[in-house]
Amino acid sequence: MHTARLTVLMPPERKAKIERDAAEMGISSGEYVRLAVDNFDKLTAAEEAELSSLVDEVNKVIPKMAASLDGMSRTLQETHEEIDRTLRAAGIRK
Repeated sequence: MHTARLTVLMPPERKAKIERDAAEMGISSGEYVRLAVDNFDKLTAAEEAELSSLVDEVNKVIPKMAASLDGMSRTLQETHEEIDRTLRAAGIRK
């Protein structure tokens, strides 16, 4: 197997983080960097377009989701108030 050395300059904190992360995975920092490089894929134009389309779809439904969550929150608050009134009327809660 032929190898070549690559020197990469970075702040000491970044190097320490790489070493910590690698140790947690039980691998060397060199192997950690090799895995990161091997798994770093640039998106194709088609993938970028698909992701952009998905982001647009998600952004369209977020207001509906927020409204639904607001409605659930109001329902929970009303239910809490009703339970509180019931418990107070029964003398269980003061």
